[in-house]
Amino acid sequence: MDFRYLGNSGLKISEITYGNWLTHGSQVENEAATACVRAALDHGISTFDTADVYANTKAESVLGEALKGERRESLEIFTKVYWPTGPGGKNDTGLSRKHIMESIHGSLQRLQTDYVDLYQAHRYDTETPLEETMQAFADVVRQGKALYIGVSEWTADQIRAGHALAKDLGIQLISSQPQYSMLWRVIEPEVVPACEELGIGQIVWSPIAQGVLTGKYKPGEAPPAGSRATDDKGGADMIKRFMDDELLTRVQKLQPIADEAGLTMAQLAIAWVLQNDNVSAALVGASRPEQVESNVKAAGVTLEPSAMQAIDDALGDSVVRDPAMTEKNAPQARVA
Repeated sequence: MDFRYLGNSGLKISEITYGNWLTHGSQVENEAATACVRAALDHGISTFDTADVYANTKAESVLGEALKGERRESLEIFTKVYWPTGPGGKNDTGLSRKHIMESIHGSLQRLQTDYVDLYQAHRYDTETPLEETMQAFADVVRQGKALYIGVSEWTADQIRAGHALAKDLGIQLISSQPQYSMLWRVIEPEVVPACEELGIGQIVWSPIAQGVLTGKYKPGEAPPAGSRATDDKGGADMIKRFMDDELLTRVQKLQPIADEAGLTMAQLAIAWVLQNDNVSAALVGASRPEQVESNVKAAGVTLEPSAMQAIDDALGDSVVRDPAMTEKNAPQARVA
């Protein structure tokens, strides 16, 4: 495993980071989830990302149990706050001081730890003053419950405003967690340049585009039984944007590029996001330990410029690059 600094902080994280968004507590039984976490540890992954909303808090509990007994100082544990949790009451969502303070307490209990290494705003809250949010985060840091602060799916302007307030409050906003893959490059025009300027690193999710970049979805064919595209609880709604025959045809053209590099298509996709110097880690999940073993082989891979160009040529105008998509896909009001 290779390790990278998270932004301009002194925190090093594994460049392949294990995430349990769609698996732990819902799609995968606890025993299998624990086996995947053990496989991640065995293959050098030290960084684990979750959120209170995943499986309505169950994912944090599963991860906490799976990591029990590990040396805490050797791990980097990340979680997030924003989306509704619990019964979904009027203050069970957003980035108000009340919800942040209550959420960090719950997350620490479920994760069985005294602190998280990174506490992230899971989306931007249009209904809470940013000053209130950042003050609450500053207090969480000063109380020793989080070491660093990050954001997820914020626009470049939102990141700049949050970073400025964090600096004034004497805390470090060091990370951004956006969707990023060969097919979804909306962070490149604005978010990445802003983050490079501010010393913020990207922890990117869905580098395999919900499985599309593995090549298992074939044009003109029904999705394989048991795949994410057939599972309403496992992200079928999100993957719809990529289930287009023309796009899937282009994705199949990546196979010879992967073969030439000695990689699977999934490994090629993960290695591709890691070629971006502003990317600190690629988030990967798993439902089976062997998937972890395969994914970690993308660590430390350098793709030749010719391979990077061949990928661009193969995908052509199927790539989404519009930076406005970050704001377009963001909640315009709290989701209760």
